[in-house]
Amino acid sequence: MKFIVNGGGKLNGEITIKGSKNAATKMIVASLLTDEECVFENFPRIGDAEITSELCQAIGAEIALNGSTLSIKTPKIKNYRVVPLDLSKNNRIPILTLGPLLSRMGKAEIPFLGGDQIGYRPVDIHLEALKLMGAKIETADGFFVASATDGLKGAKINLRYPSVGATENVILAAVLAKGRTIVKNAAIEPEITDLIKMLQDMGAIIGLGADRTIYINGVKKLRGTKYRVLPDRNEAVSFACLAVAAKGNKIKVKGAVHDHLITFLNELRRVGGDYRIESDGIVFWRPDSLSAIEIETDTHPGFMTDWQQPFTILLTQANGVSIIHETVYENRFDYIKDLNFMGANIKVFSKCLGELPCRFNGEGYPHSAVISGPAPLYGKRVKVPDLRAGIAHLIAALIAQGESVLEGVEQIDRGYEKIDERLQSLGADIKRIA
Repeated sequence: MKFIVNGGGKLNGEITIKGSKNAATKMIVASLLTDEECVFENFPRIGDAEITSELCQAIGAEIALNGSTLSIKTPKIKNYRVVPLDLSKNNRIPILTLGPLLSRMGKAEIPFLGGDQIGYRPVDIHLEALKLMGAKIETADGFFVASATDGLKGAKINLRYPSVGATENVILAAVLAKGRTIVKNAAIEPEITDLIKMLQDMGAIIGLGADRTIYINGVKKLRGTKYRVLPDRNEAVSFACLAVAAKGNKIKVKGAVHDHLITFLNELRRVGGDYRIESDGIVFWRPDSLSAIEIETDTHPGFMTDWQQPFTILLTQANGVSIIHETVYENRFDYIKDLNFMGANIKVFSKCLGELPCRFNGEGYPHSAVISGPAPLYGKRVKVPDLRAGIAHLIAALIAQGESVLEGVEQIDRGYEKIDERLQSLGADIKRIA
């Protein structure tokens, strides 16, 4: 599948963001904790959600999808071995099924992780936490084999890094565990807070403390819920960057939540973009030329790592030399070579070009980028390597002069529902070719 994009045109109008990929996929996994029905509104029709649904069905879930409403019920766990294996090659969700499976079955077999090739995502943080809760975990034939014959138990867990996935894993494991779990140095992203709210509605007891601390008192049983998936903040940022990348665009992003975007909005204004908060969304535009700035990615409430790819496109159009220091993933600049092919002037370094303490200091990973601009972009044929790089490719193609061909757009479909049709409503010249 590929997109044919004729760039350089002005984009104006309204676009509505869909339900969050990072929330929806975790919520349907959380539904495995109960044998009652869960109903999710504003559910995104995207590749990762489809893969996660298939994974849950393989475990025993019954799923019905009607428009943007998904109903899921898992009266019985039929398979504690997460299969088919090929699902895990495209999705990192399987590791999060450990908690629900251990809680309901006392055992689980989970395939090794797949997903975007954006850097090594160690799962030892997940496994160490679950072991503290009483799980026994070994590896065999490409699987993590886990058991908790006496059930999971509450524990004091101090994560060495505020990993989103590890935090979610502990929460899912702890809500039905015996006793109290205290998680320190936890991730506090909006999607995690929303997952907590959903689990509370199901009957869980979860408290948020100061300094990244989460308190969970295990309960015996959870009930079903009806819950609305929060809007996708990554979509909001992508469309905002598209609006500001070329002067003359003015895009209202309906459903964008101010609270989720505070850090991004500050950086957008620093670079020279502007916005106006309205009751049902945020309007973005570019009033004048853009200025170079320095950015460091960080865990929430810092500048999200998933925002640096679309923001890089803005920086290619800014006057001066900008710097991005990536501190979350060590190998997230593979897409830069394609941007340079399209006319950008970006160099990548292994040095830490920033002030934040960085786990990759001295490790030789290419995790700092120096961007010189403004640089006119020109349409080219490129292959999308992963989801977040893919949206950067697409924004670049939309502001570039001439025709671009983006191959492998299934990667973009993983996180953006019908992105071509929605962009067409703004005036974009984009066609999907099988």
